[in-house]
Amino acid sequence: MNITVILVIITCVLSFYAWNKPEIFHKWVLNPYRVKNNNEYWRLLTSGFIHADYMHLAFNMISLYYMGEALEHIFVGMFEMGALYYIVLYIGAIVFSDLPSFSKHQRDRNYNSLGASGAVSAVIFAGILFFPTQNIYIFFALPIPAFIFGVLYLVYSYYQGRRSGQIINHDAHFYGAVFGLVYTMVIYPHVISHFFNEILHWRF
Repeated sequence: MNITVILVIITCVLSFYAWNKPEIFHKWVLNPYRVKNNNEYWRLLTSGFIHADYMHLAFNMISLYYMGEALEHIFVGMFEMGALYYIVLYIGAIVFSDLPSFSKHQRDRNYNSLGASGAVSAVIFAGILFFPTQNIYIFFALPIPAFIFGVLYLVYSYYQGRRSGQIINHDAHFYGAVFGLVYTMVIYPHVISHFFNEILHWRF
């Protein structure tokens, strides 16, 4: 059983568990006010393993499975410690993508955020570096080249993150994606030239 499948199983199990244990759900969700004032820093990690509902969970886990399987295969094949690098990418993205929300909302008692979207974004964007011209299917139906999807996704997430009153944590999406890009370029700088070379030889 590979790491991606294990992450999907763990996330599903913990989400179902939290749904049936309201006290656990409220203890694990990201609440920046409680993180700062009660030193509940575990929320920066646990919030990435629980979800709001079935649709939220399904969308993230399906996205993780399809891109994560391919990316994990590349990491394990390329690096001696590829499995560890992949785990660090995922876990690091959960925490990193929560930091902007923590900074922005630490005075707001009622702000909560949860879900693996930041980590999934990191996996998707790391994958885009390796497969920039492969199609990504929006809503699993509309195909669009990965590098074009990436640009649109970053612009949209950044713009939405600047707006107030958003239910969806677009900051987590944006900074998770950025983490995935930077992390992958740091551990494998050659991916930058590979990315642009693939795009230059792409034909619509």
